[in-house]
Amino acid sequence: MTTASWRARRLIPAVALLGVGALALSACGPAEGNASGGSDGDFTYLGQTENTTIISTLETLAGDQCKAANDAAPLKDDDISGTQWDQQLQLLASQDGLSDMQMAAGTPALMKEFIDGGKVLNLSTALDDLGVSDRLLPAAESTIKALYGDGDLYALPTEFNIEGFWYNKELLEANGIEAPETWDDLVDAASTLQSAGVQPFATAGKDGWPVTRLVGDYIVRLLGPDALQKVADGEAKLTDPEYVEAADAVAELGKAGYFGDAVGSVDYNASMNLFLTGKAAFFYMGSWALANFNDEEQNQIGADNIGFARFPAVEGGAGSIDQIPANVGIPVMFSEKNYDDNAAAWLECIAQGYGDVALNDSGVVSGFVVDNAPADLPATTQLVQEEIANAPSSVLWFEALFSPKATGISQNNGAGLANGTLSGEEFMQLVQAANDEG
Repeated sequence: MTTASWRARRLIPAVALLGVGALALSACGPAEGNASGGSDGDFTYLGQTENTTIISTLETLAGDQCKAANDAAPLKDDDISGTQWDQQLQLLASQDGLSDMQMAAGTPALMKEFIDGGKVLNLSTALDDLGVSDRLLPAAESTIKALYGDGDLYALPTEFNIEGFWYNKELLEANGIEAPETWDDLVDAASTLQSAGVQPFATAGKDGWPVTRLVGDYIVRLLGPDALQKVADGEAKLTDPEYVEAADAVAELGKAGYFGDAVGSVDYNASMNLFLTGKAAFFYMGSWALANFNDEEQNQIGADNIGFARFPAVEGGAGSIDQIPANVGIPVMFSEKNYDDNAAAWLECIAQGYGDVALNDSGVVSGFVVDNAPADLPATTQLVQEEIANAPSSVLWFEALFSPKATGISQNNGAGLANGTLSGEEFMQLVQAANDEG
């Protein structure tokens, strides 16, 4: 496989992923061909028009590992625009018209409605019955379970992204800095780099979420992996002192100028460029950025010069550095009503083969076990594969369990933390107030 094969599939990631709920709710009927759910004799799949990776992977499987399943129940696909996704899924579910398999709902709250209403298959039981539950990576499985707040699994991770601090090895070595393992290490490194005339962090303050990710990660390192679930359950508030401490810690980085000048005007592509041209030492980002890192035209510092550090530990904190911040893009769910022997055969072969096909054909790191990685897999992708394989569990991002309004308020005010115009307390008051409104 050539280097060109690993170039970016997209420049801007679907960082909203699950939880933002910023979907257009224009009225329209169910997608033609799927109004009555699974078709007799077929294995039906419904996806978003904009995502071609999942269906292309399924088509490859249909001609290879899943050939027997496809012969018994041929793959039949349809699609709906992502801007109408949640509304259409809700309509289809109300009419018992879900396909055999489809992308999951865009918001955790809607998925919980489907789960409570018995609309989606309990995959924990189904995978156990098929003897393939070990084909999911533990960190990916724990991410989905945490996202939907249920002890069982109701979706499959067709994509899996870990997050952390990518760093320029040469810049750190030149300034006598080791990869940080604690928050204090990170702050000290930023101070050293700033004094040497090197911008410590490349950050998309304009987009907001790369800043708020740091707040969420600090919270789970300080208070433990269930800290944000406690906020969602009403057992704690973001305005509690221990939660404000996290926002204050990020605000202090901003006050010190470690995010650079005019960070509020820096968007995703600009922050990526800062890092890949060697103008900043650290870059907090998800592993979806691998496509950019592996693009020789875009990456001027060289893929071999990029290291990865997990979000550091907070001294005395209840969380662990082994709990990796992660997300699963848009996973897929199976219909409970349509699940039969044919759907089970498809589920089994997807669990067995999806990881290999997605990685080899599209360069997508999924939450499935990979048995046969490409021989020329880029070093950065190998690094991510190893991190994922060795991670015992994961934690969600800051806004994952927030209301849509609170998510918007949070991300719109991330720049204020990064440029030092908002204190941690002010930021948390804004987000908590929005969350209280629902």
